[in-house]
Amino acid sequence: MKIAICDDSREDRDALRALLEACGHDFEIREYGSGGELYADMGYVRDCGIVFLDINMEGMDGLEAAGKIKAECPKVHIVLVTAYVNYALDGYKVKASRFLLKDDLEQTLPECVEDILREERVVEFGFVEGNVRLRVDDIIYIETSRHKNVFCTAGGTYGIYKKMDELEAELAGMGFVRIHQSFLINMRYIGKLSSYVMVLTTGKEISVPKSRYPEVKRQYTLFKGAE
Repeated sequence: MKIAICDDSREDRDALRALLEACGHDFEIREYGSGGELYADMGYVRDCGIVFLDINMEGMDGLEAAGKIKAECPKVHIVLVTAYVNYALDGYKVKASRFLLKDDLEQTLPECVEDILREERVVEFGFVEGNVRLRVDDIIYIETSRHKNVFCTAGGTYGIYKKMDELEAELAGMGFVRIHQSFLINMRYIGKLSSYVMVLTTGKEISVPKSRYPEVKRQYTLFKGAE
């Protein structure tokens, strides 16, 4: 994952980098000394998974930079880092993913990073349309249709000639439930489950066989409890 650190304090940038490197993941990290410098490198920022932004900086401060970045890259996680707790409300206004206090970074940053990494899991498949990388959270469901399986995602549909059993195995542990032979559902998109009917947040309704219903309900209950 690519990460950007933006802070006008060299000492604070060094401390944040050290904490990120101690997380044990393979990060590519770039540092910036101002919001303007960061925004000037949007080519890199667009590919970032996380942007750590100090709020109090000369010129373009962290809140202004966050607003501009979110306008162009809504899926980038903005983590605001500051010494002042009274800026928390402003963080919500620019749709920041997290708000961390500098004095607490040793305790809060590792958990913050792990939470975001769980949200940013990516899988790659060789679809009929070619190789495509998908965020796990963007896959709504997979349905068998005319001898192939179709991924219904937030960005469109993709077909693949691979057995549903294989797809289920590859996505194991990522929040999917098999409701019958023809459907593998991302449980993040389940809006309601009752009376042998599953209603997705998209409005789609799918019947759940009585033989599978208890296990599907059990898995969904466990998934909701783990969130």
